[in-house]
Amino acid sequence: MEFGGSALFSDISFVINEKDRIALMGKNGAGKSTLLKILAGEREPTRGKVNAPKEAVIAYLPQHLLTEERRTVFEETAQAFAHLRAMEAEIEALNRELTERADYESDSYMALIERVATLSEKYYAIEAINYEEAVERTLLGLGFRRSDLGRPTREFSGGWRMRIELAKLLLRQPDLLLLDEPTNHLDIESIQWLEDFLINSGQTVMVISHDRAFVDHLTTRTIEVTMGRVYDYKVNYSQYLRLRAERRAQQQKAYDEQQKMIAETKAFIERFKGTYSKTLQVQSRVKMLEKLQLLEVDEEDTSALRLRFPPAPRSGSYPVVLENVRKAFGDHVVFHDVNLTIARGDKIAFVGRNGEGKSTLVKCIMRELPFDGTLTIGHNVHIGYFAQNQAALLDEELTVFQTIDDVAKGEIRTKIKDLLGAFLFGGENSNKKVKVLSGGERARLALLRLLLEPINLLILDEPTNHLDLRTKDILKQALKEFDGTLLIVSHDRDFLDGLVTKVYEFDHQHVTEHLEGIYDFMRRKKLENLRELERLSPSAP
Repeated sequence: MEFGGSALFSDISFVINEKDRIALMGKNGAGKSTLLKILAGEREPTRGKVNAPKEAVIAYLPQHLLTEERRTVFEETAQAFAHLRAMEAEIEALNRELTERADYESDSYMALIERVATLSEKYYAIEAINYEEAVERTLLGLGFRRSDLGRPTREFSGGWRMRIELAKLLLRQPDLLLLDEPTNHLDIESIQWLEDFLINSGQTVMVISHDRAFVDHLTTRTIEVTMGRVYDYKVNYSQYLRLRAERRAQQQKAYDEQQKMIAETKAFIERFKGTYSKTLQVQSRVKMLEKLQLLEVDEEDTSALRLRFPPAPRSGSYPVVLENVRKAFGDHVVFHDVNLTIARGDKIAFVGRNGEGKSTLVKCIMRELPFDGTLTIGHNVHIGYFAQNQAALLDEELTVFQTIDDVAKGEIRTKIKDLLGAFLFGGENSNKKVKVLSGGERARLALLRLLLEPINLLILDEPTNHLDLRTKDILKQALKEFDGTLLIVSHDRDFLDGLVTKVYEFDHQHVTEHLEGIYDFMRRKKLENLRELERLSPSAP
């Protein structure tokens, strides 16, 4: 695939087999989303072919998508079964043709019979499903409430409409499902449901995702796009990282040996180029160098890069105290009777289904929303706040480099270029003006800028949505070493694991404190949910 004369990738070949669950990996800009679009038939490659069986259904969920429909959530999702009517009509037409023709021995008649048989098999397999029940089950799994199903889709945000599109794709039972960042708009429970659904349905899936836990649990194969090539590993993401490190080490060794040989050969040529008795040897070595295929090492691993926060000014013992806090929008109560004490140095995750009030409580702490009750911010608390709209507050006329240079203090100033590289603003990108950056790029820049300011209470609302896995690791390491207080709203289990020691669960208008890490909390919740189901199911007669 070429853009403006330079190749994004070239001469890549691979086969997707039935039931494969593939993670498509590579750094931002390597061409992952473009490759997915080519497989989906949305983009034509500059050259080369994508072949799929004629009947194959390929379904694609892009990263950005907004549907604006007059249908209800249920009606829009049920569109997944619209193709059944088309199949039904085709089967009827083919059957009519069979009764009208008399060339029973001909190849075309036999082909017609095969086509009817194949179509009928597919049709009855889908028809056998109670589709209304399937629509409802899928929507509830993806986080909708029963009361949402009759509401018009236009009442929902882009993230929720993305879930409707995802539900439609899952219900179509495609032969290949292509998903570009499907977890960005899902909460923890919905991600788990999607993971279980994809594994248990036996679907063939190719996914781009920055959610390590999701790709690790789901995928059994990893295809890496790097420097215009692909590497295919028959393992999940964690094992791929180990194998890739080994590959890089081997490449580096071969590269170093070749460079040493080139240097020695050049030294020999230089030393003997005027010596008559060595003329043939000199000429043969010059030719050898001209024909030499130069080895490359795949892009360097910057995982050793460390991002350190400036020391946090010391705050009072209790940066935030909430007493009987209640928030309602008109008649809709988001939460009530919230009583929490956040101690200095606490690292807390806010978790719960979308719409339960996590971001609302953050905005109450930031005094961006009015509320009832008492909410006290402690002595000498300096708050750093990252929400998706932080990006809008950047100075559009500054370059990326100037934006960071303005806040960097002390020894970190010598590392600005490295930091920008880790946050995907390497090379010429650091000279771009903020006004030309995409939404995702602005969010990354706002986050990096925040991390360099001297603060002691850091509030992050979904900070990882626009970060690749390497950058996320750098951020997580920095947050672990942060000596202030951290409140983080996130659905990314792997990111929260080992980072937070408390979980605040938002559920049914209440906020409950759990003194444990994210995986302990989830393990217990799954058991609780099962017990709940047993309690709710009618007892046997």
